[in-house]
Amino acid sequence: MERWWQQPWARRALVSAATMAVLELMTGPPGSQTEPMAGISGSFNERVSFFGLFAGFRWMVFLVFAAALFAVWSLWVTKGPQAKVAVRATMAAPRALAERRPVRWGFYGLMLVAAIVLPMILNDPYWQQQLTEQVGVFVLLALGLNVVVGFAGLLDLGFVAFYAIGAYATAWVTGSLPTPAPFHHPVNTFWAIPVAIVLAMLAGVLLGTPTLRLRGDYLAIVTLGFGEIVTIFANNLFGITGGAYGTGGVTGTHPIPHFSIHLGPIRYVWTLNPVPYYYLTLVFIVAFIVGFSLLEHSRVGRAWTAIREDEVAAESLGINPLKYKVMAFAIGAASAGFAGVMTAGQSNFVLPTSFVLQVSINVLVLVIFGGMGSIAGVVVGATVIEVLSSYLFHSPPAGYNPADLFLYIGALLMVMMILRPAGLIPSRRRKREIGLSEAGEGHMNEVLTGDQP
Repeated sequence: MERWWQQPWARRALVSAATMAVLELMTGPPGSQTEPMAGISGSFNERVSFFGLFAGFRWMVFLVFAAALFAVWSLWVTKGPQAKVAVRATMAAPRALAERRPVRWGFYGLMLVAAIVLPMILNDPYWQQQLTEQVGVFVLLALGLNVVVGFAGLLDLGFVAFYAIGAYATAWVTGSLPTPAPFHHPVNTFWAIPVAIVLAMLAGVLLGTPTLRLRGDYLAIVTLGFGEIVTIFANNLFGITGGAYGTGGVTGTHPIPHFSIHLGPIRYVWTLNPVPYYYLTLVFIVAFIVGFSLLEHSRVGRAWTAIREDEVAAESLGINPLKYKVMAFAIGAASAGFAGVMTAGQSNFVLPTSFVLQVSINVLVLVIFGGMGSIAGVVVGATVIEVLSSYLFHSPPAGYNPADLFLYIGALLMVMMILRPAGLIPSRRRKREIGLSEAGEGHMNEVLTGDQP
């Protein structure tokens, strides 16, 4: 006879209670050097008001949450299979409708119209700023990394390096660095766009050519080192990059100018208003989405898929893995380079602290959360995470500590990996790969890193 703690209901109860206890500690007050246990005792014993009706302790609130989690979990265990069958039956007709090309294109057009009118509806200056600085820039970064990780199956932990190269290239060609501009002639910030994209792609080729013979964890370590090297160089080369002060702390330099257009009678200068930057970013996001979609369904995209699924088999069919891996690095770096231009052009300065490892990890999380290999999933995933992060920063709820943001994102990612491993909007190919791996066909370590046994 099983003891009570070995019963399934008991395990669910214990896990629910432990989960809520960890959440209670995460949202509780901080400790101190003089009272190291103050954070733990305060997390459980701090008195709170229950809607003004009566006073109690924090642990009572989380006990209710634990009971709710246990109830939902138990209901899912008993009724989950029937619910899945009902959901499949309900969604069969919408999915069949979504397979039709005119319906998909109509939906994409509707989403584009919504994106165009969004700044007109959203009048809050904070959110207008965040739409460009956070959402737009990280959508661009996620789209680029999706080419590397999602299409080609290469784990890149130093993607922030291409973002930094784009930003510093903008500062260079506009004459905002201690290093003189090319030919000693600063140019309009718009001309920084092709220069930054080309330099970022060139960096992708230079990095990829000697290192992409590596696979899996070894490749991840090399790319991690590349990202750190670029950040350290930007921080230490004072006479070239401005060092730790960035572009704003060097005598004789000027801020990075805003974007401007001077074509005959057409004269327009982007100012501090974030809305014009939003529309400029939106134009390039649409361009990158269209370009990457065409690549995904082209011969190059099929080669990336073959390399991701089985590099040895792809090579036996005449595909040059190194060639297509380098292409993935270079093409993915293009959108990161443009994201660097947008960041530099809107903020008017560049700091090396903006290009730390945490940015690379954050972008990787966006790709995994949205769905590796899924362009729509990456866009939606990046938008959801960045909007949520901006909301928590702007309107933090009671008990929220900004330093805990990545703990919550990590917990969300763990839940996604358990409940929906293919991502929020999975790619068909990725979903099929995971299904084959779960059925015992293929190798689970190929799903993220492209490793071969």
